Amino acid sequence: MDARRDATEATIAAHQRLAASLPAETGEDMANATRGFLGTIPDADVPGAWSLKPFEFLKGERPDTVNPSLWRQARLNMQHGLFEVAKGVYQVRGFDLSNITFIEGEAGYVVIDPLISAQPAAAALKLMREHRGDKPVTGVIYTHSHVDHYGGVRGVISEDDIAAGLPIVAPEGFLREAVSENVLAGNAMGRRATYMYGALLPRDAKGHVDAGLGKTVSMGSVSLVPNTVSIQETGERLTLDGVEIVFQVTPDTEAPAEMNFYFPQFKALCMAENCTCQLHNLYTPRGAQVRDARAWSHYIDEAERMFAAEADVLFASHHWPRWGSGEARRFLRQQRDLYKYIHDQTLRMANHGLTPVEIAEELALPPSLAAEWHTRGYYGTLNHNAKAVYQRYLGWFDGNPANLHKLPPGEAGARYVEVAGGADALLAKAREAYGRGEYRWVAELVNHLVFADPANGEARALQADALEQMGYQSESGPWRAFYLTGAQELRNPRPPSETPRQGAAGQLRSLPADALLESFAVRLHGQKAGAAGELALTVAFSDTGETFAVSVENAVLHHRPAAGVAEEGAAVTLTRPALIGLVIGETTLDKALADGSVAGEGAAELGRLLPLLDRFDFWFEIVAP
Repeated sequence: MDARRDATEATIAAHQRLAASLPAETGEDMANATRGFLGTIPDADVPGAWSLKPFEFLKGERPDTVNPSLWRQARLNMQHGLFEVAKGVYQVRGFDLSNITFIEGEAGYVVIDPLISAQPAAAALKLMREHRGDKPVTGVIYTHSHVDHYGGVRGVISEDDIAAGLPIVAPEGFLREAVSENVLAGNAMGRRATYMYGALLPRDAKGHVDAGLGKTVSMGSVSLVPNTVSIQETGERLTLDGVEIVFQVTPDTEAPAEMNFYFPQFKALCMAENCTCQLHNLYTPRGAQVRDARAWSHYIDEAERMFAAEADVLFASHHWPRWGSGEARRFLRQQRDLYKYIHDQTLRMANHGLTPVEIAEELALPPSLAAEWHTRGYYGTLNHNAKAVYQRYLGWFDGNPANLHKLPPGEAGARYVEVAGGADALLAKAREAYGRGEYRWVAELVNHLVFADPANGEARALQADALEQMGYQSESGPWRAFYLTGAQELRNPRPPSETPRQGAAGQLRSLPADALLESFAVRLHGQKAGAAGELALTVAFSDTGETFAVSVENAVLHHRPAAGVAEEGAAVTLTRPALIGLVIGETTLDKALADGSVAGEGAAELGRLLPLLDRFDFWFEIVAP
């Protein structure tokens, strides 16, 4: 039985109010999203990894369970296939959350941003070859350090390409930031991403309809191949396969390591993910470093001054292009002012003493920006972006000492329930508020009861109902997905597991040795390590020829390159895959010693270290304790 509810009268009324305030529909976005279409495959279907077939319901009339503005964006994001951006510049859109772009060089194709996973990237390359010729990939460009812009690289290049030194270009700091976000915090971020992108939701009018930035995330093989070329300075030029590229380095914008670039011979400007057809995130709900809105605005302004007067087309790593120098300049200036406005107005109100929650409720765009579709909050929102600006400058604390050292949710929940007069009294008040359409208040109130007593079925059901209506009302794809996924998990609790249910280790297996050891430092259990005392060993990786001194002191894991074997502690020799297998539990040390994949006197010290390293449970609870 489907426990999901229909839209309430309060939700329908909210949709009607929003619809009356939306910009005029000119059809320009759909024209741009379909311009230059060359061909596709049915439903963009890539078996086991991606398909738009489940979203066919978007071809019908908008249901009351979907925000009218998000419905429009969802239909735009259904356009899929190979598109000509300019002569020599082609994009495959709708095969993943992001776009993959192909630049025709003298001998083959330079690939920009090879999607999240290998299978859709390979399908996109096949489509390009079918329409533009069976040519090799001659280079790869990662615009920035987010997984949807590099994870599918093995779908477009081979091990032989990597061994031959095929150029892979990225901004300075790319690998460091990719590891930081997707490996060091990868388990928590990956679990939260299942909420943000609606990965667990049904594809229907009561479930996932769109992520705003694109349809959703692909589910194929993800990997990380380090770049071979780093772009360090704005104005730096590089020629790949006969194609000249002028780079603009844009750190601390949409990603800590990001870059825009211009192709003079095609008069084409790539704005990476710094300008998309929506308001982007200054803070992403899946979790990441807060972005610098001021720097973001500055670099858009710089790009407009450097390239826009000459450019005939502007394209990006998501959504559809803009054609014509005048349109490109108008778009860039509006996007520039969008982020600067949020930055400046948030700090203006903060300097008046408003808290981040108060600022988020008050902030609204000026009429000139509010009149544009590409400034709407399909992905980021004014509400949480204002809080992000506050956090970047003033931190998580709002200055009220009552919020300095708050009780944890479970303990606070129990006390709130007691003050309310018990569970039944709290639920009665919450049901009254639900009947009035006060879903935000219901969610806040009932959350206390769920955390005080997660087995209370009535509380879980009412909380799910409230979150669901909030999801139906959301213009932001991620907000909708968070609310609806929370409702789904409240209604269908996942059975606990005695052992950690670990996430995929694809990116872990791709890490260089130094980054791999760094990732293990965040697995070290501080209390266990403190009780175990100090340890030291030398780790020699037989597959890379690298040697590292590894030690634990004061419950902290350290590593540094070693000049030779047994520089510090007894030596153990093994491969990176062998070490990963030991850490995540795919094998045991006894088996590894028996089959020869681990050798050396340092194995005993490694045996002391391994039990101190946590295995993360991917399916940790979010909407319950």
